[in-house]
Amino acid sequence: MGRRKIGTAVVTTEPDTTAAPEAPTADDAGLLTLLAAGLNVRASRTRDTAQPVWRISGNTHHHRTLLRDAGGTWNRLEQAWEFAESDPTPRLVEALAALPAAAGHNSGQPATPDRPHYWGHRQRVRDRVQASGVEGFQDYELLELLLFHAIERIDVKPLAKQLLARFGTLGDVLSADTERLKDEGVDPRTVVLFRTVREAGLRLARREVIDKPVIGSWQKLIDYCHAALQYEKTEQFRILFLDRKNVLIADEVQQRGTVDHTPVYPREVVKRALELNASALILVHNHPSGDPTPSRADIDMTKEVKVAAKALGIEVHDHLVIGRKNHASFRSLGLLS
Repeated sequence: MGRRKIGTAVVTTEPDTTAAPEAPTADDAGLLTLLAAGLNVRASRTRDTAQPVWRISGNTHHHRTLLRDAGGTWNRLEQAWEFAESDPTPRLVEALAALPAAAGHNSGQPATPDRPHYWGHRQRVRDRVQASGVEGFQDYELLELLLFHAIERIDVKPLAKQLLARFGTLGDVLSADTERLKDEGVDPRTVVLFRTVREAGLRLARREVIDKPVIGSWQKLIDYCHAALQYEKTEQFRILFLDRKNVLIADEVQQRGTVDHTPVYPREVVKRALELNASALILVHNHPSGDPTPSRADIDMTKEVKVAAKALGIEVHDHLVIGRKNHASFRSLGLLS
């Protein structure tokens, strides 16, 4: 609907819906081609120069060689490829046209500039979840589902498989350092999603053991300790505080260390136990190497904590060492006697 002035009157006019839509210009066609490849282009000016800079974001990791060959440079801060001399759209379109046809696509339909090979894949995955749940999904499919919510329009299956190949397991991906994820082409929005999912999982596991007697939920306690520590890249010393009925009242990180050492101060451990009115403790720490076998330093430290705690009537029930796939229990190994 439009408005035009005739004399002193303002006339409202209806748009001409019978007119043919404008044909896309060459520039529009180029932008559509880039969008179909998962690439977004925008022009901006920097403080250092009056010349515009073109930034390409989106599915850049998959096309990093093409972008580099076209004269782009990677801006790690902006998480985008930059082109300073001229609009890179025409040469990127030409380079994309020269690529071989994609194989093994998801839709069974031929790819076109306005309909890429993964057209409809996301909806099919969602329909599958609605029909039968996610229990039968492989790790890369679960990771792909997460990426749907952080990365729009592009095919994220290659990125999901790449991240699993790089880091090993779904848990490793969700727990990976931010800088290492960025090196793999993961944008800040996706990093935030990974952190949120991991924390949600830990909180759900914690609810299975907190405020409950550890005797009746020992395996759930072990599972929680694994979830909290098995993917840590440095040593972390935690203390589980128990009341007189052996109910878990708190779980706290006491110290963080290096890849093979965590300083532990028995006086601080006992002091915190008194503050929480705890009657017993379970010590927990991880071995980033993956091997949960207690070291000589672990054994000596545990003895010191036990002596300091016993002097104040506080029992040390166990010391758990968490590895990648299993754990060691000081009590089971006879190391608390």
